[in-house]
Amino acid sequence: MTDSYGAVSVDVGTIYLGGKEHRVKTASGVVSVIVYGDREKPALITYPDLALNHMSCFQGLFFCPEAASLLLHNFCIYHISPPGHELGAAPICPNDSAPSAENLADQILEVLNFFGLGVVMCMGVTAGAYILTLFAMKHRERVLGLILVSPLCKAPSWSEWFYNKVISNLLYYYGMCGVVKEFLLQRYFSKEVRGNVEIPESDIAQACRRLLDERQSVNVMRFLDAIDRRPDISSGLKKLKCRTLIFIGDQSPFYSEAVHMAATLDRGYCALVEVQACGSMVTEEQPHAMLIPMEYFLMGYGLYRPSLFTESPRSPLSPSCISPELLSPESMGLKLKPIKTRISAV
Repeated sequence: MTDSYGAVSVDVGTIYLGGKEHRVKTASGVVSVIVYGDREKPALITYPDLALNHMSCFQGLFFCPEAASLLLHNFCIYHISPPGHELGAAPICPNDSAPSAENLADQILEVLNFFGLGVVMCMGVTAGAYILTLFAMKHRERVLGLILVSPLCKAPSWSEWFYNKVISNLLYYYGMCGVVKEFLLQRYFSKEVRGNVEIPESDIAQACRRLLDERQSVNVMRFLDAIDRRPDISSGLKKLKCRTLIFIGDQSPFYSEAVHMAATLDRGYCALVEVQACGSMVTEEQPHAMLIPMEYFLMGYGLYRPSLFTESPRSPLSPSCISPELLSPESMGLKLKPIKTRISAV
């Protein structure tokens, strides 16, 4: 099926909780989008971190019953995968030009236009959070709110640049080998989840390892290259006036960057939640810690869990329906000073 934007959408079988895959042709290549839910509802766009897709980055959050009831009741979910990161992806031709971070942000606009979406809510993790933030800065009229997990906003530090070059070289020569997986698990998870000689590796980490086996190394290299060449967007954050909720694990290697981003954003529009004993991927490691902050955040838009909101929302989110007093962190039940939360082991 071809639409006025020149994109091509192909429905395939059930992929994720009944969701359908659409392959959207953009100026920078084909993008896979898994759509789940009633498309008359407000849209929630997700974008994962490096080498991940919706299954490996957001499954924990959407399998958490309380969070699922909050998000799936109120939104139609559009899971965007970085090029070549979708399930069953083939290697991208090496002769194809590698996209920049800005190209990836522009792809999101093409995806929104393809589905006929207006303003959207966005949720991204680390590299995906950077892409969505960049998109929001370029197209403020299309983004109503940001939920960012361990976000990036600066250019890579020397240590991150070196770390990324090591991963890139290993991917080039050895593919998705064990050493690359170890580097990536350190990026995603806390020490407790990764395990050690005394503590076995958790089920979450083991599942992530298996999913990483499915990634094509050349495709991961292309996304890594785009993120490694990202510009510093700190100077433009003050102008970003959409409400932003930031989660950061206290063991994340990107902890200081998330704190810097929260401090740089307009204090009236941003709240930062620190999650104890957690790495970067809060969506998988401690999704329960996200529930209450997200509930307060979404209340500002008149969105509630089914027990409090009996009818399904069917109209696009509109900033005009939000009272100004609901735009402050205090109204969300949060303080800008990090709130330390921890889920007790069962």
